[in-house]
Parts: sequence; structure tokens; C-alpha cells
Amino acid sequence: MQAQSIPFRKMNGLGNDFVVLDARSRALRFDADALRAIADRKEGIGCDQIIALEPSRQADVFMRIWNADGGEVGACGNAARCVAGLVAAERGRPGVSIETESAVLAANVNRDGSVTIDMGEPRFAWNQIPLSEPFHDTRRIELQVGPIDDPVLHSPAVVNVGNPHALFFVEDVAAHDLAKFGPMLEHHPLFPERANISLVQVLAPDHIKVRTWERGAGLTRACGTAACAAAVAAARRGLVGRKVKVTLPGGDLMIEWREADGHILMTGPYALDFEGTLPAALLQPAGV
Repeated sequence: MQAQSIPFRKMNGLGNDFVVLDARSRALRFDADALRAIADRKEGIGCDQIIALEPSRQADVFMRIWNADGGEVGACGNAARCVAGLVAAERGRPGVSIETESAVLAANVNRDGSVTIDMGEPRFAWNQIPLSEPFHDTRRIELQVGPIDDPVLHSPAVVNVGNPHALFFVEDVAAHDLAKFGPMLEHHPLFPERANISLVQVLAPDHIKVRTWERGAGLTRACGTAACAAAVAAARRGLVGRKVKVTLPGGDLMIEWREADGHILMTGPYALDFEGTLPAALLQPAGV
């Protein structure tokens, strides 16, 4: 029997874009080559991540996430807002829950159409990030780029918000060639699971600017977990308060590191760009 084509939605959160596939009623087998072909911006649909919606026993939906290079990751804040919008519309209620490899996230669609995601608690211990060697204080670790006596970047904060993040605080995020340094730092031996690399600029006690090199995806217009990580890292250094606006190349997110329970709340928009179908030859149903 001929395999059916597979519907998809193209969505984005502040320009961080996704191909969203519904695998809740029909299990799908995803080949790494096929994932890379879908994500290819010249020959495929083009996206930063591919998202599969699957059944969940403990939440409204399970969200599986692959980066453009075909590697699976545990969290994506911008994609979670997109998925929350879809599931809330299906269920006819604003509050939904999303299971990922990293956690179960509570989400709420607000009256203005934005979505708030409870991203849970950040993790700061060196072996939770993880790092390949111990560091007592992860607000600043020993890592630098450039000459030892005059480094270009140095002393990043590290934190895990579903994904590992290294965050360099700089005077101007536009003054550094992140496309050059990002791949090298992503694959640094200090990060056994690789890391998202961000530049963070403090604009005010309630406003920061962030640029991110996302592991497996490259430069991105927005990274939700990086925005969360940057806000928390800046607060830990005493540079900002617990509520900040995070300006990314694609737009703004509001981040609150809630004092009551240590959870991070991320609020921002999402958008449906278009819908289409993938050819069956590219992605085959499981068992075929």
C-alpha cells in the first residue's frame, strides 16, 4: 500500500522557526538524513528545529525536538509556545501541559495571544549542566577565547534550562563574531553534550540583549531557553532583577525568575506561517 503524505505546520516564535508534525495518531519514524533534508533552507522547507507531537501519559502532549542537524534535544522554549497555542486551540482552554525529554511544562495562552511557559527551575551544579570537570561557582567559569593576557571572550556563566548554556557578558553583543566563535565553543571539550553559546549585554536593571549560537542549529533569531538562561545568569551576578525584558534579534521575550519557587516564566508570541505536506518518500510511517 502506498504511504500517505505527512501534513506539517510551519510555525515560529520570534523568527525561531519550526516544522511541526503530528504523530499522535500515527507513529512516524524519523531518519536523521530526512530531518536534515526538511531543515535545509535551500532544498527543503527550512527551519531551526523539527517538532513531533506525540501522545503523553502525563501531559496533554509530548513534544519531541530535533535540531536542524538531526540531533535530538530536550527543550525549546519558542517551540513550546507554538505547541501550547495549537493544543490550547484543540482543547478549547487556555491552560495546557507539554511533556519534553527534560520536563513537563505548564503553559497558558494569555488574552493578548501571547503564551506563558513555566520552564521549571534552572540547574546550576557543574554536573547538571553538564561540564566535563568540576567548577564550584558556575556564575563564572574558566573559559576564554583569544590571547591569555587579552581574551576576546572570557568567564562565561553556565546554566541548564533544559539545554546546556554558556553565556558571555559583553559590552556590545554586535561587536563579536558569534558565527566564528560559536561552533568552536559549542564543541569545546568542557561541554560533553555540547552547549548553546550566547552573548549577553545588560541595557538596564530590567532589560538585556542576547544573541545565541544554538547547538545543532547555528545562529538563531531567537532562543527561548537562552533568554531564560541569560536572565537567570544576569540575576545571579546581581546585574538585573528577577523580571527582565530580553531583546533577541527576532524580538522581545519577558522572563521572570519567580522568587517563590525558583521557576522561570517565559512570555512571548508565536505564529503559524503556513501548512503543507511532506512527501512519503522523505518521511515514512513507522513499521514500513
